[in-house]
Amino acid sequence: MAQIRPFSCIRPCREKADKIAALPYDVYSREEAKKAVMGSPDSFLNIDRAETQFPDDMDMYDQKVYQKAHDLLWEKVSDGSFIRDEKKNYYIYELTMNGRTQTGIAACASIDDYQNQVIKKHENTRAEKEADRIRHVDICNAQTGPIFLAYRSDEVIKQAVASAVEKEPLYDFVSEDGIRHRVFVMDDETQIQAVRSAFAAMQAVYIADGHHRAASAVKVGLKRRKEHPGYTGEEEFNYFLCVLFPDDELMIMDYNRVVKDLGGLSEEAFLKQAGAIFDIQKITGKERRPQHKGSFSMYLGGSWYRCGIKEKDIPKDPVKSLDVSLLQDLLLDPVLGIHDPKTDARIDFVGGIRGLDELERRVEKDCAAAFAMYPTDISELFAVADAGLLMPPKSTWFEPKLRSGLFIHELDR
Repeated sequence: MAQIRPFSCIRPCREKADKIAALPYDVYSREEAKKAVMGSPDSFLNIDRAETQFPDDMDMYDQKVYQKAHDLLWEKVSDGSFIRDEKKNYYIYELTMNGRTQTGIAACASIDDYQNQVIKKHENTRAEKEADRIRHVDICNAQTGPIFLAYRSDEVIKQAVASAVEKEPLYDFVSEDGIRHRVFVMDDETQIQAVRSAFAAMQAVYIADGHHRAASAVKVGLKRRKEHPGYTGEEEFNYFLCVLFPDDELMIMDYNRVVKDLGGLSEEAFLKQAGAIFDIQKITGKERRPQHKGSFSMYLGGSWYRCGIKEKDIPKDPVKSLDVSLLQDLLLDPVLGIHDPKTDARIDFVGGIRGLDELERRVEKDCAAAFAMYPTDISELFAVADAGLLMPPKSTWFEPKLRSGLFIHELDR
């Protein structure tokens, strides 16, 4: 039973929504974030990455940085850049990329559901990355970046969403990367109750993206519970901001790999060893994109090769049967000696949004070989999470990215 409830949203005024909406804080390096906010005083990145407001030698985890984020946020609320909706609503968030649309529901999810694994994860988190967002959320007294959740498509929810998007949108703009963003309010109580009941009937929902944001939000909620021993469970700190999308509308892009060296092997020797493991065929650059699961492409020595994974080597295990796992377990580990891709500096990861030309560029610049993967399917993600297992690092790349600053959830209302 998933507790997905409406909330009193703090959101941009209509005139500033396109200027405020920003990509998630964690897609930027410090240098990139500083550059991105130059000349963009309304961008939410100023709040999400408040170290941009200080000299470069300021420790980005200094208490002053988090206090600055708090002050900037609530100044924007005070000056009218953001408005409060007193009524608790759901919000419909529609994103269109390259003619393809996905439509989610902005709402609040229960920290108890996360604790009890009704909200299921497929990645581990790192304590040092959590610590930053824990302090940001706690000091700002608000969750500012939604967690991207997925659920198995439901007809009741689909009909309620279709009805809500017939209204005039609160926002309708195209961001600089060409993504169209539209936001609608679902304030009809009949629709709200129908959606809430539909989610309550679900056995599970799934974290698609934002594992660190989710873990951090939950830990802030648990901290607040200790600070409020008489809590009832209804307080806002018991819930965290999310946008939930049906599985049949989601797109997962490839998450590709490059390796810095061949472990002392010549290109010829490496190709020979790879050929003993996979069914390999030389292909043209036009054929370089893998067309199905169980196949990846390799760029080596200026040429592309199609590599088919042999049926006998594919186990039934939901994690070990992933293409990214098979590449790691059959080639990268035993042949190149890359035993732990989370920590080995000899491997790097290239998100599919960068395209396959980026793989060629990396090999020509600083790498020895590249591997273009077929995207992980959402059903594979669900299977791994349902089994209580974890995916290898960098298994999924979701696009388009949800913007921060469009929905803010205050914790002590």
